[in-house]
Amino acid sequence: MKRIATLGLASLLISSSLTMSTAFAFSDLEDGQAAAVNALKDRGVVSGIDSEHFAPKVQISYAQSVQMIVKALDLNIDMIRFKSLPVASGTYTNIADNAWYANAFVIAYYNGLEIPKDVNPNATVTREQFGDLLVRALEKKGNFPKLKIVPATINDENQITPEYQGALQRMLHYKIAELDKDGKFNPKSQLTRGGAAIWVYNAIRVLNDHAQTPAPAPAPVEAVSVTVEKVNDDVNKVTLSRGEKPSAGYSIDINNIRFDQSGQAVITYTLSDPQPDSMNASVITEAKAVTYLPVKYKVVTELATVSPDSQVN
Repeated sequence: MKRIATLGLASLLISSSLTMSTAFAFSDLEDGQAAAVNALKDRGVVSGIDSEHFAPKVQISYAQSVQMIVKALDLNIDMIRFKSLPVASGTYTNIADNAWYANAFVIAYYNGLEIPKDVNPNATVTREQFGDLLVRALEKKGNFPKLKIVPATINDENQITPEYQGALQRMLHYKIAELDKDGKFNPKSQLTRGGAAIWVYNAIRVLNDHAQTPAPAPAPVEAVSVTVEKVNDDVNKVTLSRGEKPSAGYSIDINNIRFDQSGQAVITYTLSDPQPDSMNASVITEAKAVTYLPVKYKVVTELATVSPDSQVN
């Protein structure tokens, strides 16, 4: 009995030691960093400079950034078939094929992440550069829909590189990052290893939440009638109609007509409804669009898929 008790105590001590080893793996983490860094360490995403130090205040390099994002979001090229093995030097001028981060850059490239071909992998990364790369990787991995959001007020927005603004706004919307106490993002500041770990940890949470959200039911397609009237022996008048509507704010627009080899004229159209705060005459109106086509073509219609102009890109 004493031997069994001794073994049980020994097992408990070993278990406690492993738990404490994970919880206190690094002694130099700042407030709020432990959960993120340790979780990423357990997933094999990050490692320390030694067994006790993570160096959270050290600025993160471009190579470390790409490696961290690719591993954290599990980006891969498993489903792509290549005639020959892709190598980093085939795309990037400053990355050797035997570099420890070379494969991460290859994976990033084939997952559609836009990284300059002359990137310096050893250069440090700004907050806006890392944020843009992380958000675009997240959205590609999770196949996120385009968002129509109310932009957050960023007090140093004038310092943000224009092509990064959309991604950084979405980053704030996803709650991956937050502004400082002065309402600033500090886009040109160099990002640290600790800061990057927190952002990546939050991005994983967003990805997991997105994967568990059921897809919305498809919106019902409004019926559109098509009327073909002969104008002469060569031309038909084609009318697309939504029928009678309660105000003049409803419309139907023809965006494109393509003629295929099977003798079809495919008319692509969009539907627009009045905005809630718009002023439109309350009179019954037929929403319709008219075009003229050669009589030899059979008319086919399809609803276009159009992204709203007000989306943040």
